[in-house]
Amino acid sequence: MHDPMTTSPITPYQAEAQKLIRTPHVYVAINAVLADLGREGISKDRKNAQQGYQFRGIDDVYAALNPALARHELCILPRVMGRTVTEQQSKSGGTLFYVVLDVEFDLVSAADGSKHTVRAAGEAMDSGDKATNKAMSAAYKYMAMQTFCIPTEGDNDADATTHQVVRSMADRSGRPDTAAVAQDTVRKWTKAFRDALADRNDERVCKGLDDLNADQETYTAVWDALEPKERGNILDAANRARTARAAVRKAF
Repeated sequence: MHDPMTTSPITPYQAEAQKLIRTPHVYVAINAVLADLGREGISKDRKNAQQGYQFRGIDDVYAALNPALARHELCILPRVMGRTVTEQQSKSGGTLFYVVLDVEFDLVSAADGSKHTVRAAGEAMDSGDKATNKAMSAAYKYMAMQTFCIPTEGDNDADATTHQVVRSMADRSGRPDTAAVAQDTVRKWTKAFRDALADRNDERVCKGLDDLNADQETYTAVWDALEPKERGNILDAANRARTARAAVRKAF
């Protein structure tokens, strides 16, 4: 006769069910995606044009992750928490925009709505309007590499380009001495930039930035007085103005 107080061995199915009950599905899904990518891997089929090393591009990461995320009902939702932009000069004399993003990624289970948030930074340089896009890709790529333990080596692709910087105009070693810059001058410039931004006058912002860049001491003092978001808005506006100028020249 069966003793109701006797504990019967649980089946593998029951053990898995108990595991799922105890563990939010988001962690089960992360583990499953990790296992899939561990078996399939992501080969380094791309080559950096400047330095010749092999790397995995963001498209390779997307292609490997997409089926695994769909199969295990896991979503990755990015959220930019902060953005800073500084302007630098390349070895060839051009202008580079250096963007740093602070990004949170919500890993959300479509099965039960459980969520885990991962935070990552992304950095990139570009001579046009792609620096933020590249920084976003870098943040996503390395968040995925670390969360799902995807093997990697080499440098950040960002995306497959390497820039040679000779100086930074906003923050560099050997920065100009700003002690002699009058505070009235700093206030005048910051007000001028803020007014131009408020008026959405990209051309005025760009001209002011070009004029200010001729005096590195004043440039640095004014840049230090501005908030990071204001710096980013100024560089965005200047880039739009330069793009508009180029379009006009091309049209005529």
